Amino acid sequence: MQGILLSNVTKEFTGVQNSKTCALKDISLHIKPGEFVGIAGKNGSGKTTLARLLNGLLLPSAGKVTVNGMDTRARRHIREIRRLVAMVFQNPDNQLVSPVIEEEVAFGPENLNLPEDEIEHRVEKVLQIVGLSELRQMSPHMLSGGQKQRVAIAAALAMQPDYLVLDEPTSMLDQSGRQMILEYLQILNKQQGLTIILISHNMEDLTGADRLILLQEGSILCDAPPWEAFNRGEKHLDLKPPGIVLLAQMLRKRGYLLDKRITTLEQMENSICRLLRSTT
Repeated sequence: MQGILLSNVTKEFTGVQNSKTCALKDISLHIKPGEFVGIAGKNGSGKTTLARLLNGLLLPSAGKVTVNGMDTRARRHIREIRRLVAMVFQNPDNQLVSPVIEEEVAFGPENLNLPEDEIEHRVEKVLQIVGLSELRQMSPHMLSGGQKQRVAIAAALAMQPDYLVLDEPTSMLDQSGRQMILEYLQILNKQQGLTIILISHNMEDLTGADRLILLQEGSILCDAPPWEAFNRGEKHLDLKPPGIVLLAQMLRKRGYLLDKRITTLEQMENSICRLLRSTT
């Protein structure tokens, strides 16, 4: 089966004196090719554990994780799985290993023993995608936080993955850097067809997702369209919905017949225009 499939996955960690901590409990879900999936939850809900199960950085204590039909527990598949499922972490400084941007981006393809011309082609292509071609000779450590995160994304894209998993990629960025990363993710998903799995505690980051999975104490509370998940996250997890969702809620309470599925500014504009046309 194509996609990432988790079947009754439980993940436990062993602590002092062999004590067991259950980070994920009986998780089942299917991430389909081409989707933009958001994953949210409070600290300790299991978000990072789930992210690291998706490409075999962690293995399940029970149940099974497969990527395009390949079991992450099978050592013969792990190299291909980690090429297919690229990871970008919270702090790009922990991922960047090379002194020059283009060398950083070339690092992964070089480890695949690809021909030099293919490596050069991939580096040029992904640097154009993330808008860093003109900075390719700079040190990544001289860049802003948002630019560093774009280098990390470029390095991941150079492996030509089918899936890109991002664990809190905007948490260390200012508003402009955050918005830039979120816009690039939309482009990669909608124009390049890349499957995006975006993990965040900030619900504002997840308005562009096709579906939103909410975790609560290691279990799935909700797997639903964002508009529904935002409402349930506020009710059950005290997760503040995005500002545009709060605005729509306020207007509906005042009697305006706005679409309950509004999660983005564009949807708000369209809903208000329809409302105005219906009253003229």
